[in-house]
Amino acid sequence: QVQLVETGGGVVQAGGSLTLSCAASGMTFSTIGMGWFRRAPGKERECVTAISASGTTIYYADSVKGRFTTLRDNAKNTVHLQMNSQKFEDTAVYYCAKARGPYGYQLPTMYDYWGQGTQVTVSS
Repeated sequence: QVQLVETGGGVVQAGGSLTLSCAASGMTFSTIGMGWFRRAPGKERECVTAISASGTTIYYADSVKGRFTTLRDNAKNTVHLQMNSQKFEDTAVYYCAKARGPYGYQLPTMYDYWGQGTQVTVSS
């Protein structure tokens, strides 16, 4: 059974940094693309970043380019999201997701398993 468990959410001051982690189990992690999505209050779910199985191809949303970094450790079945220079608009529930194939996809429909989500709140 596939399980995705996110950790690392919390409250961070604007301009600060936070790192989210996602531990995956029940899958052949090294063959599967992974994504990080977020949903802010009153907004649609947004793909923040998506990383291919090998980690060599990474997509970043324009809103986070240059501030967020994702990387995966296939030996430990984990994927991380390093968030720097955080802005108020980064406040959202963040989810990691397992892709249906080896690439990092932007569309939510290309993901078949989701974590429970972790809240990130950027404060003044």
